[in-house]
Amino acid sequence: MKEVETEAGDYAAAFERLRENPSRFPAWIEDLRRRALEQFEAVGFPTVKEEDYRYTNIAPIANGEFQPTIDFDETRRRARRADISSLIYDEARGSRLVFVNNVFSPELSSTEAVAGDIVVEDLAEAIHGEHAAMIKNFLARGAETSGDDAFTSLNTAFMTSGAFVLLPKNTETKMPIHLLFLTDATMSKVATFPRVLVIAEPHSRATIIEEHKALNEDAAQSYFSSSVVEIYVDDEAHIVHYKVQREAENAFHVARTRAEVGRASTYNSTTINLGAGFTRHNINMNLRGAGSESWIDGLFFGQGTQFADTHSLINHREPHCTSHQSYKGVLNDKARSVFNGRIFVHQAAQKTDAYQSNKNLILSDQARVDTKPQLEIFADDVKCSHGATVGQINLEELFYLTSRGVKPELARNLLTYGFAEQVVQKIEVESIKRQLDEVILNRLHTTLDA
Repeated sequence: MKEVETEAGDYAAAFERLRENPSRFPAWIEDLRRRALEQFEAVGFPTVKEEDYRYTNIAPIANGEFQPTIDFDETRRRARRADISSLIYDEARGSRLVFVNNVFSPELSSTEAVAGDIVVEDLAEAIHGEHAAMIKNFLARGAETSGDDAFTSLNTAFMTSGAFVLLPKNTETKMPIHLLFLTDATMSKVATFPRVLVIAEPHSRATIIEEHKALNEDAAQSYFSSSVVEIYVDDEAHIVHYKVQREAENAFHVARTRAEVGRASTYNSTTINLGAGFTRHNINMNLRGAGSESWIDGLFFGQGTQFADTHSLINHREPHCTSHQSYKGVLNDKARSVFNGRIFVHQAAQKTDAYQSNKNLILSDQARVDTKPQLEIFADDVKCSHGATVGQINLEELFYLTSRGVKPELARNLLTYGFAEQVVQKIEVESIKRQLDEVILNRLHTTLDA
């Protein structure tokens, strides 16, 4: 496995070109971006010698000569010509922010259904408004530029736009908020850096849809997307977060999601990985208030040579907290999946209820799974469990279907569909559920035809 070459020069040069453009950000953000680039230059990209990346070779990203978006005017012109009608969810038709290559597109967005004091807007605009002090207090607090996370540092350094969602106290969204991040990769090897900041004040409630996809997917060249999502759930607030990743098959998608969950609050997350040839998702969950809950589910449906790596850290810091994590993988052909889940129970976190599960269904002899669920417990009054399985189609279930006249190939696909649907059925937005059902069924039909 080739070791990555830590080359930061191309990004430093792009950063200098970016600084030549008139800045829309105040001085403190410019300073934040500068320090982030310095941190990236200091640590460089991770290598396979590091434990967290021992199965994940990111040399193709580091050596890919990807270029961040600098020409914002041209990007806006190209975005105006985009047709996203097929990407609009009925449930979120009037509560949508759209970004193309890091650039906010007001023409493709619609916030007319966002009611009351709820804020859904471009971060670059919000930073100059009445919530500027709040943004300064929260932005990058949960995705620090210190440490060894080169991808987070890169995202912060090239942060030119982003989604800002504020749910004031005692508010509730009437419809989901759709954050759509599109990559136009038809011209060159593009690098994009989506950013999301969500602040849910006490007793607020909302559903957030985070989606990543390529424009003109059939014509897209190889591209690199590195996103950072920060979510702060205050006391007795409730957030449902769906992440739908449907990048082009030749894309590299790296993401970091970090959530802080306050007292008696709930954070419910479901991640669906269907696209990109390479995916890495770092999840960092902090249960910092007594009685808080997190439900973190995911599904990877891999074919061809797709690769998906999920690393999660769930921190139980206070008593009477609950976390349930269920991640499933369906792998065909030469697809590969990595799961590294860690639950850390601090000494003060008595009465913790934590459960972690990674289940994988292998449909070919060449698919591969590396899984490592972990528990670190420093409290003595807890209920914690974890487990992982890697297997093939259940032969008894297959026999049951074939004995009743179902063809073996169709029976295999029905069982595979049922395995994946246990995650998809949790989704409460019907448009997303129907879309994912269609994608999964199309893949299964392709397998059947082959």
